[in-house]
Amino acid sequence: MTIEAVLFDLDGTLVDTAPDLVDVLNDLLRERERAPMPYAIARNEVSNGAIGLIKLGFGTDCSNDELSALRARFLERYMKNICVNSILFSGLNDIFNKLVERGRRWGIVTNKPHAMTEALLEQIGIGELPACVIGGDRLPERKPHPAPLRLAAEELGLSTARCIYVGDAPRDIEAGRAAGMRTVAAAYGYIRPAENPYGWGADAVVAHPSGLAKALAELDSTLQ
Repeated sequence: MTIEAVLFDLDGTLVDTAPDLVDVLNDLLRERERAPMPYAIARNEVSNGAIGLIKLGFGTDCSNDELSALRARFLERYMKNICVNSILFSGLNDIFNKLVERGRRWGIVTNKPHAMTEALLEQIGIGELPACVIGGDRLPERKPHPAPLRLAAEELGLSTARCIYVGDAPRDIEAGRAAGMRTVAAAYGYIRPAENPYGWGADAVVAHPSGLAKALAELDSTLQ
């Protein structure tokens, strides 16, 4: 048995979306005459989505109604500015090419809403490349539940054992392992200072996107 597909988380793993997401948060804070959040702090909260960023900026004592209103405003503004400064992480295009050369496919499994995911991929110029895209609202379950990863494997016509999942959050590794996939922790992503990717139970940890090719090849070789 060999690996036939590599699945990626999106924010913090495939695309550096933090510049645009943090800008939206700080715009909302300025609207309400609050101090903006330092980029270095807010960046590490991006993997926790709009709610995580809003709680960081506005505090955790917001009522549910306040959170809902802020989230709606956040997502509305973000959709209009989804790819101003977001970029593909360095070296990922080379990874895509190497996978294709070896006859492997690749896809995306993210908790980001599907419409936003597709809009971002289109604007960043890779909309036609993934073999499958599973957004966070395609199923009732989201990561860390393994269902989205299982759906991705199903759409590729593969068993989960033939897939590797790459992500930058504990939920990614938990979901991948529960789905029966080999996993890679992207330590270059949006990781809080107190978090230790080496303790997540991933099969490999990479500190830079340039290390992905070697990690994927080594995992593939263990199954041959």
